[in-house]
Amino acid sequence: LADLSYNRLMHRKKGARVPAPLSDIIPTLTAGQTLPACLNALMEGLDAGLIAELIVSDGGSVDDTLKQADAWGAHIVTGPASRGGQLQRGCAQARANWFLVLHADTVLSPGWTNAVGPHLDTQKAGYFQLRFDRGGRVVAAWANIRARLFGLPFGDQGLLIPRALY
Repeated sequence: LADLSYNRLMHRKKGARVPAPLSDIIPTLTAGQTLPACLNALMEGLDAGLIAELIVSDGGSVDDTLKQADAWGAHIVTGPASRGGQLQRGCAQARANWFLVLHADTVLSPGWTNAVGPHLDTQKAGYFQLRFDRGGRVVAAWANIRARLFGLPFGDQGLLIPRALY
């Protein structure tokens, strides 16, 4: 993901060069242990031409989170620790038409681009199914049911939001 600048990452759509549609926004706070897996999973989106930029909105990390984010070419925004505030700062910096908001410990499953690509035509917010690596099956099942029935996903599920709706 080195150098995810908006002007350099372009993809082809119906024969024309257009900007990649997604700004990935990741709020962080001392996320050095989990951030690498999150970023590695984004490579599929980079290869598919979906990712325009990576924005890491940090709330005061005391580990190597910012060093890692910089090494991956992220645009880094800093401010007080507050998930809402960090998202607000990150989204304010985003330049693409869609925001992909992920927690730093979220790892998208292989094939995620197959679902995201077609969804971009809907102009509706979307989310991913929640699953934990270890345990938490009841919590994940409840979160997925809650999201499906009431349209209330958790941030842990990964959120896909058009700029106009945000």
